[in-house]
Amino acid sequence: MARHNNEGDDGTGRRSFLKGAAAAAGAAVTGAASLANTRLAQAADAAAEKPAAAPAKLPSETFITRPGSDFMADVLKTIGLQYVAINPAAGFRSLQESIINYLGNKSPEIITCLHEESAVGIAHGYAKATGKPLGVMVHGTVGLQHASMALYNAWVDRVPLMLFAGNGIDATTRRPGVETIHSAQDPAALVREFVKWDDQPASLQHFAESTVRAYKYSMTAPMEPVMICLDMDLQEDDIHKADKLRIPKLSRVAQPQGDSAALRDAARMLLAAEHPVIIADRAVRSPQGLKLMVELAEALGAPVVDLGSRVNFPTTHELELSFLRLTLLRDADAILLLEVNDPWGNLNSFADPYKTYRPIIKPGAKVITLSMQDVYHKSNYQDFQRYMPADLAIGGDVEASLPDLIDAVRRATTGAHKTAIAERVKALAKMHGEMKQRDREAAALGWDASPVATSRLAAEMWNAIRNEKWSLVVSDRIGWARRLWPVTECHQMLGGNGAYGVGGYAPIAVGGALGNRDKGIVSVTFQADGDLMYAPGVLWTAAHHKIPLLMLMHNNRCYHQEIMHVQRMAAIHNRPQATARIGTEISNPNIDFAKVAQGLGVWAEGPITDPDKVGPALKRALAEVKDGRPALIDVVCQGR
Repeated sequence: MARHNNEGDDGTGRRSFLKGAAAAAGAAVTGAASLANTRLAQAADAAAEKPAAAPAKLPSETFITRPGSDFMADVLKTIGLQYVAINPAAGFRSLQESIINYLGNKSPEIITCLHEESAVGIAHGYAKATGKPLGVMVHGTVGLQHASMALYNAWVDRVPLMLFAGNGIDATTRRPGVETIHSAQDPAALVREFVKWDDQPASLQHFAESTVRAYKYSMTAPMEPVMICLDMDLQEDDIHKADKLRIPKLSRVAQPQGDSAALRDAARMLLAAEHPVIIADRAVRSPQGLKLMVELAEALGAPVVDLGSRVNFPTTHELELSFLRLTLLRDADAILLLEVNDPWGNLNSFADPYKTYRPIIKPGAKVITLSMQDVYHKSNYQDFQRYMPADLAIGGDVEASLPDLIDAVRRATTGAHKTAIAERVKALAKMHGEMKQRDREAAALGWDASPVATSRLAAEMWNAIRNEKWSLVVSDRIGWARRLWPVTECHQMLGGNGAYGVGGYAPIAVGGALGNRDKGIVSVTFQADGDLMYAPGVLWTAAHHKIPLLMLMHNNRCYHQEIMHVQRMAAIHNRPQATARIGTEISNPNIDFAKVAQGLGVWAEGPITDPDKVGPALKRALAEVKDGRPALIDVVCQGR
């Protein structure tokens, strides 16, 4: 179907239509919606009042001068989407064209990806860096199938994102062949168990209401992906009854808070304990949340174990004892779990491959949970982990509930409590100092080894960025960074990929770097070799869109964890372990990641085997990144 720019026609042309919502890009969301709705009505009235142009000036009937996708684009702008990541496809061709030509490729701007999995991964990382969703458009059944693993990663990691899936509902208007093959009665059935909400709008007004609703649901704890289907006819057909269309006001839900009486009970239980312990997983998402965590720990004199899915506590604080979890739990008589995804796994030991387990905590220890985990569950996928009983389970968002919990602790604190807390903090501060000293000594072991030790990688990266405003956008790949680097702000380490789906880390890193780009934050990542080779095209996306990211390859030339799995099986089967590298090595030939990156437009050096060359290479790479470009250093490393 032909398209053209109808600026300057009879006033009802495509480019003069819905200008109100386009003009609202810089306004607040509610103001944008109001302005868009006002201009919609004005455009409709003007079209009704203006006399028809002479027949010779009328456009051909084959032109669609007011496609539904223009209104859809205004909806995306009004809810505040800054970017939409896509791998281009027919299922959303009209909306893509509207974003490009009607909105001028701004708010949202298209991020071109070479794989749908990468597009969702970029949205995943962006959400963790910014706290807000990025849009993703995928094509029908096949695009959604490609995107599904990354979508599951985002689901498990509790991040908001908005997925739009093109689909042809009406069999009489679908093109025969591929377009029909790629359509479905219920596309969301593929992923419904790991999206929070989905809909398939049947009209443009329905689309506006459902998209605003989806944004609200995605941004309400527990934050999760949402999905809206894009009917191709709805996108491509002319708009009818424009005067009836409205973009609803976006009303944000106050995050759900834990019951005040239950929080007071929790405060009393924690103050009564001689050895309280706080464990945090996905508890913090803002600087204010981090500040509240420090206030709670100090009010209780309790050590904090940060599991690393977010920055929940400063690593420099004397009460931070994350890497002494087992020691702390053995003595604990009250444990507060804050948005911990796997309470059972944290309070029990499990021996693999023998499948034996036992509690870590002593009998009688009180377990308190504060989480949205018990409030929202689905049944099929087992991300909710094994059931763990609690003495007090409080349903609520951690950040929203912390002020009342802190207040309850302070009100219930007596003089005797203050004395005990002061003595406990003194002992914990000594443990913190000793832990940090052991980490520094352990990191120095194998300093000159080749292949390069992972502790050396972490130390050299820190030396390169220590004077920058920095963010380790994927922070669970090399544990030494969390042990050695001073982490004091919530943007500095963004966690992992949620479900550990291989192939997800590289696009999440690029998405995090996109979110950090406008904040002046230097984004870095330790990039696993096997993970990058799932979809290396994400490097091209980073280069094309000038997304500055410093990637230090952890190139151990194998799927190292899988080697250990095969070794365990060989040991229990009483068979040779030396053969475990078969099927797990990434060698013969060795991948030259520097050449791969260079071929995709990314500045790169390597492979490096001499540890003394890592630091100088990182300085050169950092110069590229600070100049607004991605860079990659390939280092041949030890396994872990």
